[in-house]
Amino acid sequence: MDAKTNNTRESNAMSSYKTPLLAAMISAGLMAGAAQAEEQLLIGSTSTSSSQYGYFVAVGQIINQEVEGVRASVVETGATVDNLRRILRDQVDMGLVTTNVGYHAYAGEGEFADRKVDNRLLWVYSAAPQNVVMRVDAGVTSMAELEGVELNPGITGSATEATTMAVMETLGISPDYVRGSTTDVVAGVKDSRMAGYVKSGVGNKLDGSSLDIATFTPIEVLSLTEEQADTLRQQMPDISVVDIPEGAAEGIPAYTTWSFGLAMHSSPNLDEDTAYEIVKAVMENPDPQVSALANLADVDLAELTLESGTVPFHPGAARYFEEQGYEIPDHLKPVE
Repeated sequence: MDAKTNNTRESNAMSSYKTPLLAAMISAGLMAGAAQAEEQLLIGSTSTSSSQYGYFVAVGQIINQEVEGVRASVVETGATVDNLRRILRDQVDMGLVTTNVGYHAYAGEGEFADRKVDNRLLWVYSAAPQNVVMRVDAGVTSMAELEGVELNPGITGSATEATTMAVMETLGISPDYVRGSTTDVVAGVKDSRMAGYVKSGVGNKLDGSSLDIATFTPIEVLSLTEEQADTLRQQMPDISVVDIPEGAAEGIPAYTTWSFGLAMHSSPNLDEDTAYEIVKAVMENPDPQVSALANLADVDLAELTLESGTVPFHPGAARYFEEQGYEIPDHLKPVE
């Protein structure tokens, strides 16, 4: 075989090798280009040990499956306050925010007095009624009778604790506050070292710790009077007043209490069309959310959002709700 023939065969062999390699490189380049064309969004959530983290994973999956041109990733964070600070620094695009703290950040109140955080409402996914759970034998049957009574206002450093103290101050009531972890407080109520405690409910039901106490200790849940409810509506715009129907636990009648919501808030810089498509996808795909949080099965997300939201809607979110025929309250209307 002469050198010319050998060179020709080597050249042909090289061409045969290069063709699939070139095709693979072109394909990879096209895929990379498509990935770069997608809008990348970060969702701030909470600790991975929390049931709420699973909800945000479900939301991320909905976005990735239903919103064209958007790729969402969920990141573990320190929850509400951390998410708000990350929104301020443009480190996340949206995230878990409790409606009361979201309002404080927006208005520049409390720990945000030195630096406001402009955050906008996308939707509220769960209500967190604040239940004042008391031992029946404590003899306390009304909020006013909590004056001087040993009461745990919520876990130290929690939104429940801060909100309970603010509510009591607004109503002019001064309980004798007792601090402690959930485990300590449950034990304290069971053995009568304290008369009761305040604990977030799970939708319209009492949470597991309250049901644990009720197993062997008769309990009741205190209700706001109409006058007290009106006072909170007028003086505490960061919370909602809600009516809980009969059956929060066996033998518990209907009552009225204060509540805040668990919500998805965003940066005002989130693209309007993107916000619209995300809210539309979430509102119209409830099943993955219920799979993540079973208590959402009977929740109307749109009505809950309009009832519990505390800061103005993102324009994209407002557009979706308006298209569905909802009337947006003045305090939720988008602002510049």
